[in-house]
Amino acid sequence: MLKILFKIYFWLIAIPVFATATLLTSITVIIGCILAGEIFFSYYPGMIWSRLACLLTLCPVKVVGREHIQKGRSYVFVANHQSAYDIFLIYGYIGSPIKWMMKKGLAKIPFVGYACRKAGFIFVDNSSAKAALKSIIEAEKIIKRGRGSLVVFPEGGRTPDGHLQRFKRGAYQVASNLQLPVIPITLNGPFNVMRMNSFNILPHKMEMIIHKAIEPPINADKEQLQQLTDNTCNTIFSSLWKEFQ
Repeated sequence: MLKILFKIYFWLIAIPVFATATLLTSITVIIGCILAGEIFFSYYPGMIWSRLACLLTLCPVKVVGREHIQKGRSYVFVANHQSAYDIFLIYGYIGSPIKWMMKKGLAKIPFVGYACRKAGFIFVDNSSAKAALKSIIEAEKIIKRGRGSLVVFPEGGRTPDGHLQRFKRGAYQVASNLQLPVIPITLNGPFNVMRMNSFNILPHKMEMIIHKAIEPPINADKEQLQQLTDNTCNTIFSSLWKEFQ
């Protein structure tokens, strides 16, 4: 009975409210970034929108380790990718201005894609090594301008089963080149809320664990980058719920 009531509420109330909020947030970000600059408008409207998404779908959120983030300092945040709800969890509750590295295809979403461009987010093209390198260079330019931290899902896509996939090294190359600390983030619960290739959403608790920063080696070679990649992967894995290990 409760599942039926939730579905009625979800399709008649939550979805229309969220769709309206998405449009209004996109317009606010576009106009705000054009007229007032992206420092404020690339983060705070999206933060409110993300928290609203979690509230509308009745998903309680727990955050652990926010004290590991120093105010005013830039980082490269790397997180496991369980679900589309990872975005709401990080954007809404990390408490620090961020820039996303996201799939190129998301740029095609009406209003949202353009808003992301105006906000200074980086669209990653993995069609070739040259295209991927271009994305890394673009990310470095944006972070050098002092416009927040970078958020990357090193797996490159959502997990199909809740378990960790192989981590790619692009985010760690940026961290090494710019000498930015890497902060691993463990996400638990988004997989239970919304799984890959599914529009079936179920209320479930979500948890974000922010780990201690790891300083990258200067001018890291491939072996050092792989070691950094493995270290953060192991750190993220260590705090996953047992069902995802």
